[in-house]
Amino acid sequence: MVLQRTKDEERQGRLYEFRALLGQRIVLLDCAMGTMIQSYGLSESDYRGERFADYPGELRGNNDLLSITRPQIMRDVHEAAMEAGSDIIETNIFDSTSIAQADYRLEDLAYELNFEADGYSTPERPRFVAGALGPTNRTASLSPDVNRPGFRNITFDELAASYAEAARGLVDGGVDLLLVETVFDTLNARAAIFGITSYLEEEGLDVPLMVSGTITDASGRTLSGQVTEAFWNSVRHANPIGTRPRGASRETTTTTTPS
Repeated sequence: MVLQRTKDEERQGRLYEFRALLGQRIVLLDCAMGTMIQSYGLSESDYRGERFADYPGELRGNNDLLSITRPQIMRDVHEAAMEAGSDIIETNIFDSTSIAQADYRLEDLAYELNFEADGYSTPERPRFVAGALGPTNRTASLSPDVNRPGFRNITFDELAASYAEAARGLVDGGVDLLLVETVFDTLNARAAIFGITSYLEEEGLDVPLMVSGTITDASGRTLSGQVTEAFWNSVRHANPIGTRPRGASRETTTTTTPS
């Protein structure tokens, strides 16, 4: 309890510094994590490490697991991003919700993956750390079956609970910010926001939230059909400290500082 209180106090000090920095200049986020990991050409055994050497399922491609099995690679990637001038380092946990990890039958590992994610990223904490929360492999707005347009394979409440669990692990682990990223379905994002903010309110915590949305093609819309302005209007109630529309060929960043 004392350790957690210390982490919360340190986070508040860093939050003050972060908001002050936003008022001074453009703040840079790190690199393309997936691309950097692919450059290492990792094998199945690399992903498994000693802990999962005898695991019955395939683990190659579960990049989030590398935070536990190959932490030095994660350190190297983040150090390269910092050397390039990044102010914010993202944790390597794009798929660390219980929903996404279910593909590998590792959903029980969700909290641990999120908790451990901040331990390797910036050992001396020269930068701010954003706890990344990816979109999951489910969509609350669209049916995965073209023959059953009304069917959904996930509910709003299930998404919210999974995001809340992941956020709890990240905050307990000591991240400075939370980033709901690469949103392709706005309803998923709203579930994430609901789950995260409910958890933060319950614990009485002030942790900045950022939101990143994906524009899928030249039409300027998300996969669920919203233009950028409509997407912003759907998530602005969360008072995110920054929004990041992501396009197929370029990425723009708009940052707002809440009053």
